[in-house]
Amino acid sequence: MSKQLARRVGQLNKLLTNASAATTSVSSQNSYFTYVRELSHPIARDPPIVKPEEAVACVKSGDTVFAQGAAATPVALLNAMAAHGKCNKLENVTVCHMHTEGPGEYAKPEYKDIFRSNSFFMGGNVRKAVAEGRGDNVPIFLHEIPQLFYKQIVKPDVAFIHVSPPDNHGFCSLGTSVDCVRAALLHSKTIVAQINKKMPRTFGDAIIHKSHFDFAIEVNDDLPQHGTGEISPVEKKIGKLIAENLVRDGATLQMGIGSIPDAVLAALHNHKDLGIHSEMFANGVVDLVRKGCVTNSKKKMHQGRIVGSFLIGDQALYDFVDDNPFIEMYAIDYVNNTGVIKQQPRMTAINSCIEVDMTGQVCSDSIGTRFYSGFGGQVDFIRGAAEGLDGLGVPIIAMPSTTNKGQSKIVPTLQPGAGVVTSRAHVHYVVTEHGIASLFGKNVRQRMYELIQIADPTHREALEKSAFERIKVMPSPN
Repeated sequence: MSKQLARRVGQLNKLLTNASAATTSVSSQNSYFTYVRELSHPIARDPPIVKPEEAVACVKSGDTVFAQGAAATPVALLNAMAAHGKCNKLENVTVCHMHTEGPGEYAKPEYKDIFRSNSFFMGGNVRKAVAEGRGDNVPIFLHEIPQLFYKQIVKPDVAFIHVSPPDNHGFCSLGTSVDCVRAALLHSKTIVAQINKKMPRTFGDAIIHKSHFDFAIEVNDDLPQHGTGEISPVEKKIGKLIAENLVRDGATLQMGIGSIPDAVLAALHNHKDLGIHSEMFANGVVDLVRKGCVTNSKKKMHQGRIVGSFLIGDQALYDFVDDNPFIEMYAIDYVNNTGVIKQQPRMTAINSCIEVDMTGQVCSDSIGTRFYSGFGGQVDFIRGAAEGLDGLGVPIIAMPSTTNKGQSKIVPTLQPGAGVVTSRAHVHYVVTEHGIASLFGKNVRQRMYELIQIADPTHREALEKSAFERIKVMPSPN
């Protein structure tokens, strides 16, 4: 560390000590009822605005660092942290997070003795680190991630977040990612904010007062974007099947990001009174709102509002959610709570997967023994839709019938080492470009028949043979 930077860090530590003392003074002068740790409650201090390399100097060997994710990944802070770790020879720093965007510098091989990624949902930038033993992943339902902090299983020393600029009252917004962030911040010793003029301002649980920041940096960076890619003929057919057969007017939708959700959204332009209650949503929702297809008018909770927890998309989506009270962003343990999901009218959950076996077991997080992503919100919404209080919920697993290499995604058994994310008892509908398999209430022989009918025709004979060898009878509809 240079003498100049060391001197500056010493000054910052003094500022932090003074800020903590000021906070203690405030708490001693006020009663329990006027001073709380609540992130939206202003306290008597202002965060120092510093350079990225100064902001991350609080990270020490052995620390646990929490990083906000998706479009709100604080890339500038994470890159500065990587440089700080290498320059100052840090060791054994754990970086915990959901899916993050950006290069994931800290997860590259040259940082293996400095940082170790611990993913609650794994993105592409840490996948190689996990595969090579330099990173970890936690199998966990999305709605339970905040419990890691509340139960102090994960204890962050430092939290890096990405927020909108403060308003006239000093309030910032967590913007595009609320998910587990509040839970992490409530249990973090130090909070470092990346303040970005281009971060959309969102509402709901997104509000945090700037006085809770220990350090802040200012950037003017574009957010990571995922545009709508070209939808293939197979995906268009899947979207059309779902839209025309399984989505009713007045339905509440949950869907993720990717070509199949985009294909479904593109096929819903003749529907009306749709609602959105989803851990995330993407670009196609904007068009449906503007055409009057999504009104949220049938919802009993948050009527007239789109409810989400995090999002990533293109600039049009970010512009749409910015300062828009029509959008409410809530913590993931609320949005993905099955008790909340099941109250939505005609809750229709659309999720994809890697493969499905002939009994209906769904693998979504791994390719054989290789971990690929995570549990996410699939089980939360598949179960919540199935438990719909109106009895009209529609839980859907959707996928092309084959991989890009022509291998069947409906298989006799899951690949060795593949994990079951959604159990065979949870699955109601499986959709491919060849049709819709309805599995709920069917015995193994019948569900094998249903799934073989929607498999690619070139694989059906082999699947029938495998089914007969397993259950000693031919699959049949009755």
